[in-house]
Amino acid sequence: MTVFQGRFEGRTAIITGGASGLGLEVGRRIVAEGGRVVLWDINADNLARAQAEVGAEHVIAVDVSDEDAVARAVEESNRILGRIDVMVASAGITGATAPVHEFPADSFRRVIEINLYGIFYCCRAVVPYMLANGYGRIVNVASVAGKEGNPNASAYSASKAAVIGFTKSLGKELATRGVLVNSVTPATFESPILEQLPQSQIDFMRSKIPMGRLGRVEETAAMVCFMASEECSFTTASTFDTSGGRTTY
Repeated sequence: MTVFQGRFEGRTAIITGGASGLGLEVGRRIVAEGGRVVLWDINADNLARAQAEVGAEHVIAVDVSDEDAVARAVEESNRILGRIDVMVASAGITGATAPVHEFPADSFRRVIEINLYGIFYCCRAVVPYMLANGYGRIVNVASVAGKEGNPNASAYSASKAAVIGFTKSLGKELATRGVLVNSVTPATFESPILEQLPQSQIDFMRSKIPMGRLGRVEETAAMVCFMASEECSFTTASTFDTSGGRTTY
C-alpha cells in the first residue's frame, strides 16, 4: 500500500461494510493517511477486530437496509467525529446464483434492499451534514456487473446498475454545492464476498477480464481513496473502473 502522507489530515469518514474486504482496506488507508474513520457493518462480531486492525475511531453495527438504523448511525457518527467529510458506501451482498426463471424472490428483494435501498438511505441521511459544512465526498461501490450484466446474477447486476444511475442523479443535484458523488465499478477482486458465490461463477467472471486475473483489493481501494479525497475536485456524477480491461466505457 502506497501511503500519501497527510492526504486525509483533518478529514473524517464513514465506511459501510467496513469490517472486511474493500471497506476494511479503504478504512486502513484513510487512517494511514491522517483521517479519522467510523466503520459500519452488519457483522457485529467482526467490528472489534476491524477497529483494532484499522485504528478506527469507532464502530457501529448497522443493517443499511434499515432506514431508521441508518439515520441513527449517521447521527452517532457525526457526534463522534464532529463532522462528516466522506462516506464510502461499500456494504453489499451478491444474492443467489441462478437463472431468472429460478431466482428466489426473497433473495432478489434482499439484494435490492441492501445494495440499492441501503445506498439511498445512507446518502439521504449523510448529505444534510455535508451540505451544512459545504464539503463532502461520497463514493458508492457499484460493479462491472452493473454495466455489463452477469448471467445468473440478475439481482446483483440490476442493483449495481441502479447504483450507477442513482450516483449520477445525486452527483448532478449537488454539483455546485461542494459535495461530489461518484461510484466505482470494479471487476471481481479477491474479497470475502466471493464466499457467497460458487467457484464456477468466479471462474466465469475471471474469464471475462482481459488481464487474466482477479483484481486485488488494494487496487480498488486506491481508486476509492482518490475519489474520497480533495484531489478529486472536478469529477462528479461519474464512474471509475477498476476492471482489468473488461469495461472501456
